[in-house]
Amino acid sequence: MAGGYGSRLGHITETIPKPMVEIGGKPILWHIMKYYSGFGLNEFVILLGYKAQVIKQYFFNYHLINDFAIQLNENKFQQLGQKADENWNVTLLDTGVENLKGSRIKQAEHVLEEGDHLLTYGDGLCDVDIAKTIAFHQAHGKLVTITGVRPPSRFGELNVEGNQVISFEEKPQVATGLINGGFMVINQKLLSYLNRDVNCDFEFGVLEQLAPKGEIMVYKHDGNWECVDTERDLNHLNKTWNGNKAFWKNW
Repeated sequence: MAGGYGSRLGHITETIPKPMVEIGGKPILWHIMKYYSGFGLNEFVILLGYKAQVIKQYFFNYHLINDFAIQLNENKFQQLGQKADENWNVTLLDTGVENLKGSRIKQAEHVLEEGDHLLTYGDGLCDVDIAKTIAFHQAHGKLVTITGVRPPSRFGELNVEGNQVISFEEKPQVATGLINGGFMVINQKLLSYLNRDVNCDFEFGVLEQLAPKGEIMVYKHDGNWECVDTERDLNHLNKTWNGNKAFWKNW
C-alpha cells in the first residue's frame, strides 16, 4: 500500500510520495520489496495514490540505474553493464489520491489470483520471518494474519540507579502492547468485505467487523520493526543503514 500523503514528513513529501523517501540512497519501498524477495517472493502489486507518477517513473526507468548508450537519430538504446539483480514482476495500480486503504485493496482484485496474498504498508521495515507468517496463516485457516510488533519508543530511555544514569538506550522496543506492524497475510475471500468506494477503510471498518467473528489472528514478532513516520525516524533509519546495522537487510 503506497498511496498515502505522508504529511507528517513535512517538506520531504511535497515532491515525492512517502514510500519513495530514501534510506541509503534507495526508496524505502525498494527496501521492503528486497526483503520480501529474500524469501523468494517476487510478484508485487503496488497500490498508488498521492504522486503516483513518481513511483511509476521509478520502475519504468529502473533499467537506467546502470550506464547506457543511446543513438538519438535512430532512437536506439543499449544498456551497458549487468542487468538489474531484482527478478521482480511489478504491477502498478493507480487507486486514487483520496481513497482509503480498503478501496485501494479492492481495486487490486482483478489482478490477484485465488488463495493467500501478502499485504503491507509502504513505510515500515521489519525482520519478521515471512515464511513462518505464511505457515502460521495457513495453519489457522482464518481470513487475516497480522504481524503484531512492539513499536520503538519515541524517546530515548534512561536506565537509572538512584540518581545516577547508568546507560542511555535510543528508541528501545516497548515492552508491552502490540500494534499492527503490517507484513500481513490475507485470503482472497477478504476482498468480498471491501468495496471500491473512496471511503472504504481497512483497519477502521473491515478489520473491526472481522475481529469479533474470530477471523483475525496475530503472529507475534519479538524482533525489530520500525516505520518512517517523521523526519526523525527517517534520519534514524539512515543512521542505522550507514552504520551497517540494518536489521531488515537479508540480501
